Amino acid sequence: MTPLDAQQTAARDWFESLRDRICARFEAIEREAGSDAGFVYTPWNRDDDPSGAGGGGVRGVMKGRVFEKVGVNVSTVGGAFSPDFARTIHGAGDNPHFLATGISLVAHLANPHAPAVHMNTRFLSTARRWFGGGADLNPPIPYPQDSADFHAALRAACDAHAPVGDYPRYAKWAEDYFAIPHRGVQRGVGGIFYDHLDAEGDAFEPAFAFTRAVGEAFLAVYPDIVRRRRDTRFTADEERQMLAWRGRYAEFNLVYDRGTAFGLKTGGNVDAILMSLPPRAIWE
Repeated sequence: MTPLDAQQTAARDWFESLRDRICARFEAIEREAGSDAGFVYTPWNRDDDPSGAGGGGVRGVMKGRVFEKVGVNVSTVGGAFSPDFARTIHGAGDNPHFLATGISLVAHLANPHAPAVHMNTRFLSTARRWFGGGADLNPPIPYPQDSADFHAALRAACDAHAPVGDYPRYAKWAEDYFAIPHRGVQRGVGGIFYDHLDAEGDAFEPAFAFTRAVGEAFLAVYPDIVRRRRDTRFTADEERQMLAWRGRYAEFNLVYDRGTAFGLKTGGNVDAILMSLPPRAIWE
């Protein structure tokens, strides 16, 4: 893989530092619950890939008492898209070469009253440069307070970085994106989603600052929601409701999720790409 330039290096370093802080915060929650669970980190690389793709990342997974399964991945990869796939990627139609660096997180909680969550931010370089990402809350049993707090944190991050941060647009984007058309339902209670956020020239700094704010907002609000719900008593019927909801979540990630398709079509680490799938689920 070609060496990273200053912007790519800054983005990669930020994603890795955010990973470290998120994992430390989640491990602290496990300690509070009397668990000694910790993240297991598995590096992977593909610098010897015969296709010419290079780079790699680190897959971090923890299975504990509060977090039944949580994955936090960082990766920095480069190469060339296949001709057909290149036509679907912003800025890659005429030149298929790319570099992508980012963080991706999915947490499935043991208690059905504690919401699952997804967060991802990334920096893509093709013939264009842009940031994308967002976060969305996925409760098997929704609580209005949790939804309100989560959205308020993301709105504050957007408002502090307006006009780059456009909460009404990004919240609607998440509502449209995180849907399961064949079921006619939403994947969760929403959040924000943004993509192709211009990072060319002078636009890099404001776009990067907003992306950092999204990560900070997630880190500030989600652990508090987990602490609020982790000890709530639940019934066998509520656990079954959670498992059925997880089946819907898996359907979305396998059928519609762009990140899953991007990872598989660019030769990413399969275990890291599919870490978003829940540890248990049912279909009925």
